[in-house]
Amino acid sequence: MWLLLLLLSSVDSKGLRGQWLRRNSSCVCTVNSTLWSFPVVKYEHVDEQIESCEVSWKVLQQQVNLSSQSLPQMQLSIRNITARLEPHRYLHHRGLYSSLALPQLVQELTQLETDVGSIHTQLDNKKTQKLSEEADKLRAYVERLQTTDVINMKSVKEKLRYLKNSSEACRTIPRDFRGQDRHCLKGLITNISEPVTTKVSPHGKTYTSGSWGKQAQADSGGESDSYWVQPLLSSHIWGNTLRVYGNYEDFLASVRHKDFSVAPSYSHANAVEGPSAVLYGEALYYHCYRSADICRYDLKSNAVKRVTLPGSGVGFNNKFPYCYYDCRANSDVDLEADETGLWAIYATTGNHGNLVASRLVWDNDAEQLNVTQTWETRLFKKAASNAFMACGVLYATRYVDTDREEVFYAFDTATGKEDNSLAIPLEKVAKEVASLSYNPTNKQLYMYNDGYLLAYQVYF
Repeated sequence: MWLLLLLLSSVDSKGLRGQWLRRNSSCVCTVNSTLWSFPVVKYEHVDEQIESCEVSWKVLQQQVNLSSQSLPQMQLSIRNITARLEPHRYLHHRGLYSSLALPQLVQELTQLETDVGSIHTQLDNKKTQKLSEEADKLRAYVERLQTTDVINMKSVKEKLRYLKNSSEACRTIPRDFRGQDRHCLKGLITNISEPVTTKVSPHGKTYTSGSWGKQAQADSGGESDSYWVQPLLSSHIWGNTLRVYGNYEDFLASVRHKDFSVAPSYSHANAVEGPSAVLYGEALYYHCYRSADICRYDLKSNAVKRVTLPGSGVGFNNKFPYCYYDCRANSDVDLEADETGLWAIYATTGNHGNLVASRLVWDNDAEQLNVTQTWETRLFKKAASNAFMACGVLYATRYVDTDREEVFYAFDTATGKEDNSLAIPLEKVAKEVASLSYNPTNKQLYMYNDGYLLAYQVYF
């Protein structure tokens, strides 16, 4: 009805006005009757518009219903993507992300070519010749990369890392690099025993972080049987004391020990930072307070020598600690010993936060600590709960549960090969592991486990 009224009301009122005149006392006028006919055409047009609107409304309603059904899935996808993005945002905000800059890549390749050329001049064998040829091939590939394709820079970076590790393996490694012990020739570690020693730290369980073990140098003379404990007494992060026992029996009974002060205070430049120490010969090696340096404290002279770790953006002051669900505070740098000598395990921003292993050598004549070689791995340091060296192989552990860790990764510095398929269980008595170190003199592992001191036998 309202449509009909609308159409009728639209008739021009002027059309009703016509000519009129008087006739016989009557008023006569002419009326155009066509003006009162029903507007069928207009009605049909409006009706079509209404039908079109109804169809459009139904389509829109279907779209709204479909969107309502899809919205929960879209929200779930957004939450999933956001969760996956968070680690990368963390790396970006903490300055741990390093872009693959082509000029930097070319510079690293140039340095590699110089190193390989120097090594080939000294040794001139098939292995160094092969390295030279591979470096030449990589140079040609990078030159093509500069003009044609920048997408494959990641593969070039990985190839460069492999060649750098290979050159380090050739540089100054002796023929018996794997050690004179036959067990090193058997391959990787196959099993680790249950704890053969379980003891509460002599400083008490309240000090949950630190390092301990047996003196690790095989030819150290009178100090070969000594045991030591280095607790972190300030905030479970810093320390300046070392306790040494003459033998295993004194250690178990906590008698006849000697205490050393490696620094005047916990905040001194020579203080110990993180659970990083190892007693090697007559010196304690550890991570120096808030620096990228390794300190060597001489037990006889009380002198401290130091060397700065190589690499772009060496992590310290809790930048690259060991982690599982939580991180072990300030465990950025880890000192280890094995059949091949002394090692520092750490991470750098240049290697994207992945584990780096540098070999350390003490020059007794010059009284100087040197870094002789450095290897880069592809294992993110924060993905490991701890690491140690054995027979020139870097092993990494991860958290399983409150009673068990697991050795899951190995990197062989002699070959540059990695193995992330290991699953060697490692029992513990408390949840968190502060330090884990291998000793080449008796093939045992030493764990500082939340104030408990544990030892294990290693089998190859």
